[in-house]
Amino acid sequence: MSDAIVLTDFSFPGQQSFYKGKVRDVYNINNDYLVMVVTDRISAFDVVLPKGIPFKGQVLNQIAAKFLDATADIVPNWKIAVPDPMVTVGHLCEPYKVEMVIRGYLTGHAWRQYRAGKRVLCGVIMPEGMKESQKFPSPIITPTTKASEGHDEDISREEIINQGLVTSEEYEILEKYTHSLFDRGTEMAAAKGLILVDTKYEFGKKGDQIYLIDEIHTPDSSRYFYAEGYEHRLANGENQKQLSKEFVRQWLIENGFQGLEGQKVPEMTQELVNQISERYIELFENITGDKFVKGDVANAGSRIEQNIQKFINEKG
Repeated sequence: MSDAIVLTDFSFPGQQSFYKGKVRDVYNINNDYLVMVVTDRISAFDVVLPKGIPFKGQVLNQIAAKFLDATADIVPNWKIAVPDPMVTVGHLCEPYKVEMVIRGYLTGHAWRQYRAGKRVLCGVIMPEGMKESQKFPSPIITPTTKASEGHDEDISREEIINQGLVTSEEYEILEKYTHSLFDRGTEMAAAKGLILVDTKYEFGKKGDQIYLIDEIHTPDSSRYFYAEGYEHRLANGENQKQLSKEFVRQWLIENGFQGLEGQKVPEMTQELVNQISERYIELFENITGDKFVKGDVANAGSRIEQNIQKFINEKG
């Protein structure tokens, strides 16, 4: 496989700006809506890896679209249309400068802090005597700042309000939405034999309306455990069986890379790229319960451009 789409360079009528993120290429059309191309680039430890992963962009885009549709009754979201398997078009919103991270289980960053002896994360007290991967008495919200460059930083509810990043009234709304979305995601995961462990949500505003923006409940923004065997693994101190991008991070760690200064990204063989692609497709099918239908990769760049252009023309 060498059909990964790692870069787009389109020019559309009414295009005001172009932004290249770690994974997404974003086009601003008439300062009214955004065209988001989810490329096959892959990042880990805040570094974009040197090779793209075929079908990864399609996997993430279609999972996000499914969950945006499934949660639209909870909070309005930015999605208007999916004109291509790798593209979502949505409302241009002013993003809040925080990400709402919600954790149902003690793992990942929270566990590393806990293991180091900390019992307060983002102003939230974590109970004594917990084990890795244990369920919190109730989900906790541990926000981060949304950094334009470098790492996001932990921040408390009080700091967010005191710094004027979000008003206290709007923060309460974001918290309510975050809990409701996580509850819905948890129900949907359980129906597939999965546990939604933790995730993050981003919100923005257009006029007076708050919207849910960006991707939700994808393996890049969320962590899932397999429900079967969870209790047994917890009781025996075994690692949980995960459904997330964690396998890519583990491969990098095993090969001496964690994004630290002076470290070099290990060589990504074609065999590894194929394996990661297959894992992403497996993630899609497990999370959604749908069969993955591969998009046509022949002239995929032209296909994407034509589908976006058709949408713009129809919007008129």
